[in-house]
Amino acid sequence: MNKDTYYPTYDVMAAQHEWDPHTRTIVNERLHTGGDYLSLTVVEAETLRIWCSLLMDDDRGEIIQYVIEHLDRSLSSGVESERKQGLPPSSVLVKSGLEALDDSCQLLYTERFFHLEDERRLEIMTAISSGEATPFEVWKTVPQEAFFRKLLTLTTEAYYSHPRIWSEIGYGGPAYPRGYVRMHPGQLDPWEAKPKYEA
Repeated sequence: MNKDTYYPTYDVMAAQHEWDPHTRTIVNERLHTGGDYLSLTVVEAETLRIWCSLLMDDDRGEIIQYVIEHLDRSLSSGVESERKQGLPPSSVLVKSGLEALDDSCQLLYTERFFHLEDERRLEIMTAISSGEATPFEVWKTVPQEAFFRKLLTLTTEAYYSHPRIWSEIGYGGPAYPRGYVRMHPGQLDPWEAKPKYEA
């Protein structure tokens, strides 16, 4: 899938020599995926591949694989910045939600989520987002809306931390130690992305 961008010639990685070594290592690692999971099963990973692709409207394999591996590491770490009262830990919420999703798809359609047509997948995701997915007995122990919001948050965080997405949205990457010089509205430093109609 080719994504439209105002910055078709911009590559944030061209400026990596300006970053400190630690930052450069972290960002470069995001360009390489391994396909190994700490927490996710193969079925869960393939379900997330479709789910995340639909959420971000992007089916580019290397980017979505990075998103899945980022989710896997986040769920495995057990670290959470916040959690609403009454909700289970993120890893429990996501894995129980994925299990309920798989069970419901097989009960209703005798297929796994990733085998369904996009239209059906989107119907299911929409129902989950409003807490109306069926069969209700499958979802009775899973807070559907919280499950949907958690996956939306984790997916968005991962997707927009990928350097290729940075380039497409014109984000210049880490500013340290280079910093910004031109601070007035409408002014850009020489190293910042220029929209295609200004390039």
